[in-house]
Amino acid sequence: MDGEERGYWRWSKKDFFPEESFQSLASYRAALSQTCSRFKNRLVSRSDDENERFELRKQSEHEMKRCLTWWDLLWFGFGSVIGAGIFVLTGQEAHEQAGPAIVLSYVVSGFSAMLSVFCYTEFAVEIPVAGGSFAYLRIELGDFAAFITAGNILLESIVGTAAVARAWTSYFATLLNRSPNALRIKTDLTSPGFNLLDPIAVLVLAVAATLASISTRKTSLLNWIASAINTLVILFVIIAGFIHAKTSNLTPFLPYGPEGVFRAAAVVYFAYGGFDSIATMAEETKNPSRDIPIGLLGSMSIITVIYCLMALSLSMMQKYTEIDPNAAYSVAFQSVGMKWGKYLVALGALKGMTTVLLVGALGQARYVTHIARTHMIPPVFALVHPKTGTPINANLLVTIPSALIAFFSGLDVLASLLSISTLFIFTMMPIALLVRRYYVREVTPRADLLKLIICILIVVASSMATSAYWGMRLKGSWIGYTVTVPFWFLGTLGIVFFVPQQRTPKVWGVPLVPWIPCLSIATNIFLMGSLGTQAFVRFGVCTLVMLLYYFLLGLHATYDMAHQKIVPRS
Repeated sequence: MDGEERGYWRWSKKDFFPEESFQSLASYRAALSQTCSRFKNRLVSRSDDENERFELRKQSEHEMKRCLTWWDLLWFGFGSVIGAGIFVLTGQEAHEQAGPAIVLSYVVSGFSAMLSVFCYTEFAVEIPVAGGSFAYLRIELGDFAAFITAGNILLESIVGTAAVARAWTSYFATLLNRSPNALRIKTDLTSPGFNLLDPIAVLVLAVAATLASISTRKTSLLNWIASAINTLVILFVIIAGFIHAKTSNLTPFLPYGPEGVFRAAAVVYFAYGGFDSIATMAEETKNPSRDIPIGLLGSMSIITVIYCLMALSLSMMQKYTEIDPNAAYSVAFQSVGMKWGKYLVALGALKGMTTVLLVGALGQARYVTHIARTHMIPPVFALVHPKTGTPINANLLVTIPSALIAFFSGLDVLASLLSISTLFIFTMMPIALLVRRYYVREVTPRADLLKLIICILIVVASSMATSAYWGMRLKGSWIGYTVTVPFWFLGTLGIVFFVPQQRTPKVWGVPLVPWIPCLSIATNIFLMGSLGTQAFVRFGVCTLVMLLYYFLLGLHATYDMAHQKIVPRS
């Protein structure tokens, strides 16, 4: 094959834009003039399991190496999830939003995350490809929905990686017994929030990306070692915290009311992000149908328990009003006479953030690879290196912008944007699962499809109404919920009684469908509504930029790809 004779590193225009629409200015103008008809085509078109699993892989020219087992995935789960979130956000939200009830915030966000994990697991077992949620949505909801999700995946990858890298620098400074910003360079040339330059974060990202590009198997081994050390540190934090616990510190338990619990839950959800990286490794898993459910469900169940215990131990060690929002665990240990404990906490946080960056580099590159296979972004980023069996170009596409953002932007600027992007993706997944179970093209009667659409719209609308009513903060008024919550039940019951299930999972499936997917929709939308207005403004601006790219480039590239209007590479 021509593609096999060429080297990996390619920089010609046809490698980036091989589609017919971009071969000349005249052809591009012609493509733009057909934007409406092309958009209609991509809006209603759907991919299928076989295309995602086999045909699109040819775009990478080389296969990724199947080298992972359930043991690797279990530790990837720990490595991808336990990082800066639990150490940074727990103290911040306990002090400012939830008080000792921060443990309930972790229960709520953990419950919501687990519902999403169920949905991810069924898809990952049925469609074991590198694209994760992007591939699943292309099959069930079409190209446009998949693109909006793809944009948010890339946003989550780039911003999330930058946030963790910034936090890495802060904890490294703490380990050196210096202030969190001591290793950053202050400048007056940029506005507040962007005026502390972080070259160490850039270096850490470069090292993580390099390791992930060399070998998936070696990265897995390194992750296992680092995660094991981090687990020991976490066990110390929990045990030492309970040894020095005072039950009096739990009073009052709800100082900011139930509202504070849910506002904090929406923010600490950031601490559960990353588990979707496991689904992207399905192509490199030896036995996806067995290994993925163990890796995803097993790791997330244990992580939820660990988070709740860590939050409870902090709340019992120190009064919520005295918790330091910037270095909660370190200061808490100092308050009980264990000054050396802050170094161990800093080491544990560093280890955790290092594995988050390592596993994140693996998962994000695989997302990008599959998105590029569809030509939604230039196909050169779909290439798998013949020697390493890893997508190096895709890794660079995430790492370079992440490094630029990490160099300038503070963690507080990044966290809320990341949470809303993550929650949006996790809301789309259960909707896609409902479509997969209850709709099969050319089989499902039109009347049943219409019933399904109406029921899903009722579930989504009632969830949004519940979240909006909660956001109004009308103290003592529950009248709104007596309308919105029953509508959610009616929408779900409508699917149960009036829409026959068309597909049964071959190997592993989500139990209690449609209840679990509908509950996942409700909890994710509710948590989204608990975020501040600023997060939605930033999310809206980012979405507008994504749509601009889509209508100028992505739409025409994917249309040509679907209709095989690709100019052969020379």
